[in-house]
Amino acid sequence: MGYNKENFKRIRAEYETKTFLAQSEADARREELYREIPDLQELDRRLSEFGLRIMQTALNNGDTADGIAALRAENERICKLRASLLRSNGYPEDYSDPKYECIQCRDTGYVGIKMCGCMRRRLIEAGMDSSGLSALMRKQSFENFSTDYYRANPEEYQIMSENYRNIHRYAQNFSIEPNRPMPSSLLFLGGTGLGKTHLSTAVARVVIERGYDVYYNSAVGMLSDFERQRFGNGLAASGADDTARYTECDLLIIDDLGTEVVNQFTLSCLYHVINTRLNLQRPMIISTNLKSAELRKNYTDRIASRLTGEFQVIPFYGTDIRKQKLQNG
Repeated sequence: MGYNKENFKRIRAEYETKTFLAQSEADARREELYREIPDLQELDRRLSEFGLRIMQTALNNGDTADGIAALRAENERICKLRASLLRSNGYPEDYSDPKYECIQCRDTGYVGIKMCGCMRRRLIEAGMDSSGLSALMRKQSFENFSTDYYRANPEEYQIMSENYRNIHRYAQNFSIEPNRPMPSSLLFLGGTGLGKTHLSTAVARVVIERGYDVYYNSAVGMLSDFERQRFGNGLAASGADDTARYTECDLLIIDDLGTEVVNQFTLSCLYHVINTRLNLQRPMIISTNLKSAELRKNYTDRIASRLTGEFQVIPFYGTDIRKQKLQNG
């Protein structure tokens, strides 16, 4: 899996802090108990030695079964005495136990060597927040994408229904694991309001839930990042790189290609991102309102040939869904 590295580092630190706080608070409660119930400290000392005494018995005696059984019985008796002492002084039996948010992993993030579900959910939430799509993901998914808006034209309805199935399957099967075929890069072609952004968001949501790092931006936003990096406030000189994620994330989604200002610099940046990701076999989804002929006219042959030759082109048809919603009240 390819969880965003910064998210993973930050959340691992969160879990370490949670574990430390739970244990520190438990230690403070235990000290409180020792002040209030002095006899408890001696019981805890005896309980803490149980493992060592088991080991010594196993090493020193040939027939250890009876000795270990006696130690277990003694340990159980001390536990019952401890619980009784706590209750008689008005404390719950588990008062000095650490209070973990997740009892499965005890706030470590792992159960054995397997990542706990709580940490995986936290990484998914962080992935959605850092993807650039968190607001859209709250309202756009495969579940609420309706092909009914394309029914006016049976041929377009059939094409869009097939598009939906193929894109949904793409998201569900997305994988960049070794020894598996790399997912194709997709080019969504079609006019405004035909569902390109909705389905891009739906793909992002599923792919993030599968544990991969997704990053989304408009073409304008992406190229603005490159402009700031190159001409802006000294970030380049300081060594910081706000643009690395465009080539490093597992899935890059670029929306509204064709709305940006086209010049030598932006063409160079766009080519760099597309060519680098194709060479690294890191998939992209690019959506545009431009037609194929307009792509060839607006961009260099190096860019246009990659978009139309190395991406799986998915045409979007129909009538602007936003207008249909307004007309239908």
